Amino acid sequence: MKAIRRFTVRPVLPEALHPLSDLARNLRWSWHSETRDLFRSVDPGRWAASGCDPVRLLGSVPPARLAELAGDPDFLRRLTEAADGLREYVAGDRWYQTQAHDLPAAVAYFSPEFGITAALPQYSGGLGILAGDHLKAASDLGVPLIGVGLLYRHGYFRQSLSRDGWQQEHYPVLDPNELPLVALSEPDDTPAQVSLALPGGRSLHARIWLAQVGRVPLLMLDSDVEENDLGERGVTDRLYGGGSEHRLLQEMLLGIGGVRAVRTYCRLTGHPRPEVFHTNEGHAGFLGLERIAELQEDGLDFDAALESVRAGTVFTTHTPVPAGIDRFDRELVARHFGPDAELPRMAVDRILRLGMESYPGGEPNLFNMAVMGLRLGQRANGVSLLHGQVSREMFAGLWPGFDPEEVPITSVTNGVHAPTWVAPEVFRLGAGQVGDSRLEDALTVGDSDPWESVADIPDRDIWELRRALREQLVSEVRTRLYASWRQRGAGSAELGWIDGVLDPDALTIGFARRVPSYKRLTLMLRDRDRLMDLLLHPERPVQIVVAGKAHPADDGGKRLVQELVRFADDPRVRHRIVFLPDYGMAMAQKLYPGCDVWLNNPLRPLEACGTSGMKAALNGCLNLSVKDGWWDEWFQPDFGWSIPTADGTATDDDRRDDLEAAALYDLLERRVAPRFYERGDGGLPGRWIEMVRQTLTHLGPKVLAGRMVREYVERLYTPAARAHRALTPEAARELASWKARVRAGWPRVAVGHVEASAATPTAQLGTALSLRVRVRLGDLAPDDVEVQAVAGRVDTDDRIADAVCVPLKPGSGPDLDGQWLYEGPLSLDRTGPFGYTVRILPSHRLLASGAELGLVTVPSEGAAEAAGVLLR
Repeated sequence: MKAIRRFTVRPVLPEALHPLSDLARNLRWSWHSETRDLFRSVDPGRWAASGCDPVRLLGSVPPARLAELAGDPDFLRRLTEAADGLREYVAGDRWYQTQAHDLPAAVAYFSPEFGITAALPQYSGGLGILAGDHLKAASDLGVPLIGVGLLYRHGYFRQSLSRDGWQQEHYPVLDPNELPLVALSEPDDTPAQVSLALPGGRSLHARIWLAQVGRVPLLMLDSDVEENDLGERGVTDRLYGGGSEHRLLQEMLLGIGGVRAVRTYCRLTGHPRPEVFHTNEGHAGFLGLERIAELQEDGLDFDAALESVRAGTVFTTHTPVPAGIDRFDRELVARHFGPDAELPRMAVDRILRLGMESYPGGEPNLFNMAVMGLRLGQRANGVSLLHGQVSREMFAGLWPGFDPEEVPITSVTNGVHAPTWVAPEVFRLGAGQVGDSRLEDALTVGDSDPWESVADIPDRDIWELRRALREQLVSEVRTRLYASWRQRGAGSAELGWIDGVLDPDALTIGFARRVPSYKRLTLMLRDRDRLMDLLLHPERPVQIVVAGKAHPADDGGKRLVQELVRFADDPRVRHRIVFLPDYGMAMAQKLYPGCDVWLNNPLRPLEACGTSGMKAALNGCLNLSVKDGWWDEWFQPDFGWSIPTADGTATDDDRRDDLEAAALYDLLERRVAPRFYERGDGGLPGRWIEMVRQTLTHLGPKVLAGRMVREYVERLYTPAARAHRALTPEAARELASWKARVRAGWPRVAVGHVEASAATPTAQLGTALSLRVRVRLGDLAPDDVEVQAVAGRVDTDDRIADAVCVPLKPGSGPDLDGQWLYEGPLSLDRTGPFGYTVRILPSHRLLASGAELGLVTVPSEGAAEAAGVLLR
């Protein structure tokens, strides 16, 4: 019989065991091995059955066992140590507290998904795992972050396979009372809630749940509350589910409701109010509108409020293709704002203007969340050097007249949270070499000295560790594969072959990620005969473990999964290649350490960063990847292999895949497998072990989330906090008024005559030109602009590369024709084809970039003739 009502009965812990509850509710246990070991010792069998979830564990332990533990002096000593350690971790000074005093008092970090632990399944892939690692690293560093997300009652889907290998989705219901969450309450014990106004006089209410991630609170909004009608209760039902209006409501709740949740949390707890708001991808972009509305309530007009909000906002884009960005129909967005809906005092046309694709090549009737994020954030970044370049090109239309390299989007390369992803065995080996405290610094802050100590670890210790991890993976794969085949309908009698799947001494390759087409799950199947030869080689066999989920609505991705599964089902190779369904954090934590090589073969440059290879590298796994994302930035042949790309414009898709697959097979046959199986002194693969050392020594400090968060603090959060403080109400009004005046007067700004001291087409290195430029400023003044000489090497079309900008100084003016004279020297500091031009930009002390307004004036063709190319 099915229950008509469900509720949670919480255990009553003996008083001596009360600290267990605090330890279970702080998600630091998910990356703190001593705390996990403590919970495992409560009941090893129940710990495994609970999915290593302390909350579920404590709900299942019999009272007799709890009473036994309450009288166990050794357990109570360990419990006290763990509880004291957590208190010191939460309250003590860490890296952030030792830095300069002008750091932000707090930062609010918004993301549609967070991958903290498998016990809180609120993630679908890399974006969520990155957000979870960001919170954990911020906690380790002491950064005063507040995370903001949604609580999805079904989370992301669980994946299984049909008998013929087709992906099937399941959506288990999550009860917040059974998760490591606490409901935020008002002083009168009523649930803390936020509300949004909907069209037609309706409302959307959401409860605020709190997940404590070490020192960092994560606020999660849940619309499944009694005050909502049935439709509104389902707004937070599934991650990335539903149609356009459903997604719009989710993103309004995340952005607008999230700001209100932050204000509520700060009011109830006394936490400092955030000075900086970080929008992780465009989904939370509406947060800027709520902050503008708050400032309007305080008396600022829309334009001044916009400037104040922009100053304190950081926007991170993770999407290298326009199709990956949420875009909504203009009318749909308009219906949800204004007098009969949300933000009634804000003009709907001003809201729409922030997100409309009003630039060449845009869709004028679509509201683009990434475009709104960029217009609402004074600072923006991609997530690797290459992705920063791709983003500048992709969004260049927002800054017309500027070359892509000048578009104000920088990059901070992603990182991964080492304590979460480094296997305990790897951690123990490192701790034995450098000590626990030095290793903690190496894994959190990024101290590089301990990483150099890897050179002192004996070869045999490294190789024995790698084999032990591979053996663990083989055991894990067999268990999961058996469960998968049982789900597919196979009987026990036909599954004896699984006991021989994979070999703990064979070269093991891992490939696990989401399954959009650009990640090319099936590139390895391009030439099946060559792949079979690799898998079944009599002396140097290769074995492959594959996992990944296709989006429920992506039938193309599901077909790729099915194609791979059917190949892996072939009795000739099924002991050498496996597909594991239901890829998630728990599987990943076994998969990364146990593989020898991590394979990544996306279409370059469509992988924004790609952090799975980073997690593998931290465990001594070597990367074999297309040079995309982070691998493009940090690849060296000392510690991995690069798959050549066939990205010529004359190469069609099929030909490109053929060429890149052939390059992959060649690398495996001629370089990767021979090096793994090449044995030297003592039967050890010395050259392979040296590559493992180089991976740990050189990549270890770079791929850390601690390094990433420190870069955010130093390069983005702190400048944003300073800009936010500088934008007092008076300054915000001044800046808004100045921008309006400059935009109105810019059509009358022009470059007139340009002349230089040298008229010859050649000059000598080290000499300097004297430039004199006459400009028209119309109604603007010299203080409103900067006149620059832009110089550098030129190509055959006279386009300047590696440009250097030199400000010119105002000389005299205006003359009778209303022209101002600007002049200055231009140093000829490089040989070869060299050229220059001049331009005029808006200039104000409160601008973060000269390109901020998207306004620039350059010489007309006639004026440019005198400024020809030098040093041909």
